[in-house]
Amino acid sequence: MKSMNMKKNHSVCFVLLLIAVFICPLAAWAEDTGWERHEIDWRLTGGNRIKAIYYPAEKTSPVFTKQDSQYKTKVSKKIVSIDEYSRLSLYTQKLTEPMYAMVVDSPPIGGFVPWIAVTATNSRSSELELEAIPRSSVVGSFLTSNPRSDYGIGIFDTGASAHVMDGDTADRLGLFDYSPDLITSNLVTIAGVNSSVDLWVSQPIGLFIDGLAAIDPNSLLIDTSNMVGETNVSIAVGDPGDTSNIPTAIGSPLSVFFTTVLNNEQQITITRDNEEFTGPDISLYDSDDPDAPGYSNIVPLELRPLGALSVQYIPSLDNFFEFPPGSPSTIIGNQSQSLFFVHSVDLKEGQRTAIDKSRFMLDTGAQVTVIGSRIAARLELDIQNPEFLEEVVDVTGASTMVPGFYIDSIEIPALGEWLSFTNVPVILYDVSSPEGGTLDGIIGMNLFVDFNLILRGGGMFLQEDPTLEFELIETPIVGDIVPEAGDGIVNFLDLNAFGAAWLSSSESQNWNPLADMAPEPPDGVVDFIDLAVFTEHWLESSIPAELPE
Repeated sequence: MKSMNMKKNHSVCFVLLLIAVFICPLAAWAEDTGWERHEIDWRLTGGNRIKAIYYPAEKTSPVFTKQDSQYKTKVSKKIVSIDEYSRLSLYTQKLTEPMYAMVVDSPPIGGFVPWIAVTATNSRSSELELEAIPRSSVVGSFLTSNPRSDYGIGIFDTGASAHVMDGDTADRLGLFDYSPDLITSNLVTIAGVNSSVDLWVSQPIGLFIDGLAAIDPNSLLIDTSNMVGETNVSIAVGDPGDTSNIPTAIGSPLSVFFTTVLNNEQQITITRDNEEFTGPDISLYDSDDPDAPGYSNIVPLELRPLGALSVQYIPSLDNFFEFPPGSPSTIIGNQSQSLFFVHSVDLKEGQRTAIDKSRFMLDTGAQVTVIGSRIAARLELDIQNPEFLEEVVDVTGASTMVPGFYIDSIEIPALGEWLSFTNVPVILYDVSSPEGGTLDGIIGMNLFVDFNLILRGGGMFLQEDPTLEFELIETPIVGDIVPEAGDGIVNFLDLNAFGAAWLSSSESQNWNPLADMAPEPPDGVVDFIDLAVFTEHWLESSIPAELPE
């Protein structure tokens, strides 16, 4: 392995995403008031993580993730008023036609992580050819002699303005051993609360990804035949064995070139090195691939700052004869570090509103939803009386407490059905924006646990605006026995079928496995335990009700 005791060149200092934390003296207060502490390990933006959640002991434990037994998908529909959607020029429907919003009540605090498989090659362009080149398949020679086993697992992270790789993953992929010059002496700095972390800037390489389905769960060998990526891209690399919180995050400089499908309906789990990775089935397509799937509900996105033209690195000019990257590749335009922003977000708390806000970043690497101080002020949130607290650990290991709240609603306008979330958990956290200043907030993956998603990056060459498409995952209703595929409601048809299977077992002629609803796993007999469950779900429906505004 290459020694990292080289001369450090700080002539170019590049900040991926500076976190400006809202700090308040809440830790001691939480302990004094006897709040419960729940250990977690969640992802936040910029490599930061959430270590624990505190909540009042006298209240019901909050729903942390979709896997919690308390979490049940509650979806309805409402008609969006003409005044709400006519103010946005992106809508072409006649004003006399109703516009619907899909209302999701009480999303969990934490969402999913979009895990991906990562590998690297030696593919680069000539000196001073700075732009990254998208590739539909692996190009170049792998940096390790065992690429099927020597791969990394990282995060598909639209909130990362440059690709970041932790040192152990880089070592596994062969970045340190392949060539003595593959890692430059230039550093990029990621700032934390009290200090910062320096990462090495790599020479241009080939970087390729695929979903976890590319990994055989038994042999843990990877199939690289469907990988896509880019060549001539510079990344930020940590030291092997570094104990900081730097993740492997493949960011917006790659996702901008592709159409990425995140299938939450199909979850994949891989256990490697005693660590379990569970996330949606992810597949990637070329931006213009006609075989890529599509959904009818579309959230318009923007790359901001506007004017993005290419993905490229900035060369170091310290040496007249050599021009290695001085900073990693980012989406470059009028300004650097362009990221994905949601076109418009509306928020409401009581009588207070924050309408048509356009400084919300879409961050697939954030498991929680975030609002900034400006939004909190408009909603008149009481920061001295939060409804829960989160302990955030930054990239340096420094820890701080941030307040959390349940706000009445977050609404995201869309072509097709709008997205409306009620009783929404958010944390107050100020994050610097690539446009300067701070973000209004971050749309995190806790809002989308019940959806399949398609991110269309737009493609730098096609010059199309990116979009986020979504469809609701149809969750079978417990007790919806007939017809065989279910009709979306538990009613007298199901009661008749349940009665016909009463006291049957798996060997009985009148056995109906759909009537064996409890315990978990089912016990092979239809009895009073199943009747109690059936009664609990009586008249429950998966068909969203159309509610008046």
